[in-house]
Amino acid sequence: MDEQYLWEDKPELNITPLVDIMLVLLAILMVTTPTIVYQEDITLPKGSKSVKKVQDNMLEVRIDKHKKIYIKNTTYDYKIFPDSFNLLAKQYSKKDTSVFIRADKDLSYESVVYILKSIKEAGFTKVSLVTNG
Repeated sequence: MDEQYLWEDKPELNITPLVDIMLVLLAILMVTTPTIVYQEDITLPKGSKSVKKVQDNMLEVRIDKHKKIYIKNTTYDYKIFPDSFNLLAKQYSKKDTSVFIRADKDLSYESVVYILKSIKEAGFTKVSLVTNG
């Protein structure tokens, strides 16, 4: 009967302390991992010794909220801008020159499109609107 009593006793494994320890280790790992900074020593290659191309083929058109148009140091009137710009455009290579339009945010869409259309009609193909974003 003693032998039978030994086999009836089922051992129970108490895993609560093990789970507690694992949760503490997991919490420590989760807290410390974001603060670890990995640093690799990287030697970047040297760039070419060529000179950076100066962007002379760029034209900037600025329009204020009163519809005054500025190109370099010259001021143009909104109503006669297409004619004035056609005269100015003769000085530039229209295929290679980029035109950037900076317009005040209070201008109507129609006013900005009018300037854009005038520049396109003058023969420029690289025309962009500049935003603050």
